[in-house]
Amino acid sequence: MNDELVIGMLSGTSRDGVDAVLVNFNNHAMDILHAGCTPYPVAIKQTLDQLLVTGQPPGKQLSELLNDNLGRFFARVAQNLVRETGMEMRDITAIGSHGQNVWHQPSGDRPQTIQLGSGRLMARNTGTTVVNNFRAADLEAGGQGAPLAPLLHQQLFHSREENRAILNIGGIANLTLLPSSGATRGFDSGPGNCLMDAWTQRHLNQDYDKGGQWAAKGTVHIELLNHLLEEPYFSLPTPKSTGLELFSLQWLESHLCHFDIEPADVQATLAELTVTSVADSLQQQMQADRLLVCGGGVHNHRLMRRLAARLPDTVVESTTRLGADPDWLEGLLFAWLARQRLQGKPLDTRAITGAEKPVLLGEIHHPPD
Repeated sequence: MNDELVIGMLSGTSRDGVDAVLVNFNNHAMDILHAGCTPYPVAIKQTLDQLLVTGQPPGKQLSELLNDNLGRFFARVAQNLVRETGMEMRDITAIGSHGQNVWHQPSGDRPQTIQLGSGRLMARNTGTTVVNNFRAADLEAGGQGAPLAPLLHQQLFHSREENRAILNIGGIANLTLLPSSGATRGFDSGPGNCLMDAWTQRHLNQDYDKGGQWAAKGTVHIELLNHLLEEPYFSLPTPKSTGLELFSLQWLESHLCHFDIEPADVQATLAELTVTSVADSLQQQMQADRLLVCGGGVHNHRLMRRLAARLPDTVVESTTRLGADPDWLEGLLFAWLARQRLQGKPLDTRAITGAEKPVLLGEIHHPPD
């Protein structure tokens, strides 16, 4: 047997908790054995939320505190995941951790990307090799540092019979372009759930708009939508990536001050902003025969219906149709990336992030003897 058990972990832009996925790699197969999402303790969640409001990267003291606290929490999540399967940590080859993204500004004079969650502490507390900080090497090679998901999407979903695109709707929406022949490309199209989630939290005191039900009660405000679509990011050439540093409540409020709109109508407009920016980006880049959707946004029925309406010549469906659970693909990604790093395989992100050369992604942390 050539089984290798690797855990993939991350916390997305929603900052609600940690996804952990236990993956069995056997030759060219990769099977998810167990997965779960563990909510953040209140103190960590509040600190992350307060950091986001500042619109600035964390200072040295706060960064070190969060890095250690997140590292310890991620380690506990990994241990619990393994315990739930009846295994022990000594059965695990490695952990691949994206950590918690707190700042991503890949352009300008001083490109910077910060993902917190100490790999050193995770390795020490779990007794398992940890690979983390996947974006840094790509950034140093002149790339955007993100998205990295297209590297795995190419392995899982490429077809010689049709042009496919993969849409991951997390806080930010990112697209992978998989032409039947030619290079794989990928980029962030703009906001996914982030603005809708923030608006829902403000007005309904709920984490998200379940199924898009609140947005369905509103009416899209075309003038506001067009105003939002004037954001320069949407017209930037690829490769490109973005985050909550741009698409925040502050960004939304800077546009809303010109209008007097009911909250439900704003929510409907934000949903249409996600749909429009995705559809426009895709149509400008490639005629896709099939759009496979993953991430939390796949459960927003209104979003899925509107995407299908905006892309009438494209089959729009969940990655479930091809046997890939849409909720755990990102966890699978970081398990796969960790394995590539430990095998010493440079990954070619030139057509995805704009890096100047293939690079080894991730830093390795071994547990103490």
